[in-house]
Amino acid sequence: MQQTILPSLDNTLQIDDSVIESFRKNGHALIKNVLQSDEITVYRDVINEAAYKYNTEKREMKDRDTYGKAFLQIMNLWEVDEQVKKFTLAKRFAKIAADLLGVENVRLYHDQALYKEAGGGFTPWHQDQYYWPLDTKNTVTMWMPLMDIIEDMGMLTFASGSQKEGSVKNVAISDESEAELDSYIHKKGYEISRPKTMNAGDASWHYGWTLHSAPGNNSNATREVMTIIYFADGAKVTAPINQDQENDRNRWLGGLEPGLLAASELNPLI
Repeated sequence: MQQTILPSLDNTLQIDDSVIESFRKNGHALIKNVLQSDEITVYRDVINEAAYKYNTEKREMKDRDTYGKAFLQIMNLWEVDEQVKKFTLAKRFAKIAADLLGVENVRLYHDQALYKEAGGGFTPWHQDQYYWPLDTKNTVTMWMPLMDIIEDMGMLTFASGSQKEGSVKNVAISDESEAELDSYIHKKGYEISRPKTMNAGDASWHYGWTLHSAPGNNSNATREVMTIIYFADGAKVTAPINQDQENDRNRWLGGLEPGLLAASELNPLI
């Protein structure tokens, strides 16, 4: 792909205090127009080009398990594509993450494109931070659609307030997590919340411990979403409590030993 002149994303946005308050109470928040239409148009092309280039899922939908049916997952595009790198390391996004968490600085954990294909299955209830061997609750994921989306395309869905409990179940995203966490959510009486629509360039933000899911994609178009995970600078690596955390320690934290600052070359200060 020919190099494109990309809009700079290093200016910062002022987030209203009410949004920050809502985020900390409910564990999630929607912020409109984080990217303007001209910006998202250019970056959508860049991210799509990279995502489809590096996608490794070649199986037919019928041959995949529940996790595989939920989405195409292409991770750490910033490592392999200089244009996506400008998106992933954007100060505009990182400043919002820091403000929501109430910290001075954040580091990158990893990015991932999450493309839910037409006819793709539901995303089971889960907690992102189940996978992360980090000693802080100050973690946040930005979830940004690259196109206008509606509920039927697989809108992110939250159990509001669930982040306050921390780790609920030591279970990976799966049919098991869907059953166990759905039962837990109903027992706790958490309010289930999701937007009816999101426009390209809007961004949803949620804590690493916020329980969330997504319905299947009942449209005839692939739902294109780009995500970036941040954590508070100063966090340390913890001893993995499951194989997924051990895999993450080696892949996203550069193999750093437990007890060390989570600050490998893969975790730049943004």
